[in-house]
Amino acid sequence: MSYSKFSRLISSNGPILVTGHTGFKGSWLTLLLDTLEIEWVGISLPPQQNSLYSLIKKHRKVKNREFFMDIRDYVKVTKVINKIKPKYAIHLAAQSLVLDSYDKPRETFEINVMGTVNILEALVNVKSLNKVIVATTDKVYKEKLLKKGFKESDSLGGKDPYSWSKIGSEAAVGAWQQISFNSEKPLITSVRSGNVIGGGDLSNNRLLPDLIKSFISNTNLEVRNPESTRPWQHVLDPLAGYLLSLQSDDHEKAFNFSPNSKSLNVKKVVEIANKAWGNKNEIHYHGDNSPLESKTLNLNSGKANKILGWQNVWTQEEAIVSTIDWWKLVTSKSLTANEACLQNIRELLNEI
Repeated sequence: MSYSKFSRLISSNGPILVTGHTGFKGSWLTLLLDTLEIEWVGISLPPQQNSLYSLIKKHRKVKNREFFMDIRDYVKVTKVINKIKPKYAIHLAAQSLVLDSYDKPRETFEINVMGTVNILEALVNVKSLNKVIVATTDKVYKEKLLKKGFKESDSLGGKDPYSWSKIGSEAAVGAWQQISFNSEKPLITSVRSGNVIGGGDLSNNRLLPDLIKSFISNTNLEVRNPESTRPWQHVLDPLAGYLLSLQSDDHEKAFNFSPNSKSLNVKKVVEIANKAWGNKNEIHYHGDNSPLESKTLNLNSGKANKILGWQNVWTQEEAIVSTIDWWKLVTSKSLTANEACLQNIRELLNEI
């Protein structure tokens, strides 16, 4: 396995703080860090029932490495961060569902904007800290047709409460980047990735989780916006990019992490998933006239390729099949969720 790409993090004399460590990406990230034998400490809300975190926790030793709290509580956040004294930090904690943001816009902004402000304000005053990575989203870019995808220098603009809240997160990052630069404090980088997929995600109103639920329950499914495109990628691909950026001394303000091929539309994803599972039930599609979500998303990851040497391990098609295979192995009890995750992590480390 190739651990050398993360040698600086492995040899670090302090932990990595991971916010949102009980979430889908956080669970995969901390398991990757465990495999690399990199010390981490987590700040997050308590895990949801039947989440990936809950599925893999019984196979892990996380006691005394996690703190459960709401990142909107600045006093608690600051107290814990001062206790941890992290060397690096990856901020993942967020309200990340577009449709939920319409129902709870105020809460979405409180978590994604003021939560980020609280984390950054607490972190920049920690003397041990080298660098902070803040994960936002591919949905922060102002919509326009771009054959090569959005670049980090393109204009930001939202469509829904979620994307606008993440632009607020980007604004906070920009402000603390300037604060940090003026006072020689830690480097801060925004990282933007496409629609991540992989085993263990059962979030509501997301395509692959909805498909998995229908496959497992052997029921028909209604899918919205079949022609909408997204840059689908295996969750481990951008997470590897986050770690490469975290250990880099670059002063780049933002990095995109996305597949190097044209984004697939929803209908194509469904076709690939159906074939991989062997699904015989019907899929019904809604029209493409919904104003609630962006129709077309493509990112350009050229800067991450050039500066960090980052590349996707899985193609979009391979990421979809890998996700389906994960669930087939786990639901058939051929592997535990932990074993299935570690199998994917070995694939990643054997390729990078």
